[in-house]
Amino acid sequence: MNSRDITPGSGLRFASLGSGSKGNATLICDGETRLLVDCGFTLKEAEQRLARLGLHARQLSAILVTHEHGDHVRGVGAMARRYDLPVYLTPGTWLSGKLGRLARRHWITPQATFAINGIEIEPITVPHDAREPVQFCIGARQRRLGLLTDLGYASAHVCQTFSGCDALLLECNHDRRMLAEGPYPPSLKRRVGGNWGHLANVQAAELLPRLGLDRLQHIVCSHLSEQNNRPELALEALTPLLDGDDSRLTVAAQDDGLDWQVIH
Repeated sequence: MNSRDITPGSGLRFASLGSGSKGNATLICDGETRLLVDCGFTLKEAEQRLARLGLHARQLSAILVTHEHGDHVRGVGAMARRYDLPVYLTPGTWLSGKLGRLARRHWITPQATFAINGIEIEPITVPHDAREPVQFCIGARQRRLGLLTDLGYASAHVCQTFSGCDALLLECNHDRRMLAEGPYPPSLKRRVGGNWGHLANVQAAELLPRLGLDRLQHIVCSHLSEQNNRPELALEALTPLLDGDDSRLTVAAQDDGLDWQVIH
């Protein structure tokens, strides 16, 4: 096993294989259980990105799926079939027909917490233009990790559920000016910027204080659009909320992802 892999007792950790419109996947590990949330990369590319983080797909415990868009499920079916992995997803996501045969399929009921070994998973309904989309709050070793991307606005339910996290992967999809002046056709601009699309930098900045900043050890700007955002703009939007101290703030990149982060 690679020395960068996670050993028992090392606490709750997470990493990103990549985040953006070309593919998304997040790793979560409590020292014993390894979960992959989404797999928007081809099987070959996902395997390469896992190796970069010191893991092989056969070491995964399960795959969780947020929704059926291609940048989140492109490699889910192939990986599950190749390595006989259980897949957890909502019935609506399954009915999209985009995952193919899944021998070990488990239904997710939104708002109903379930456990995979020592990790508790709370699936949260979010406003997004998919059949039955969810995001996740993950609990393990007395720590709480929020995965919150792919939502058009922060509903009251989202604000209530994701408050009090120790770490948060937060969507900073677009800069509103770049989206307005960019190359997307008007219909796509309306979709991305609408209530069923994606969070803008300014919306992420408005949301964070409502969730509470005191406990957050890591704030990860996620799902940045290559066309309509830049990392420095996302960081610029959130840094003032931290009194200028950006040590808790980072970006999950499309190509490089994000190396393992420890939640103490």
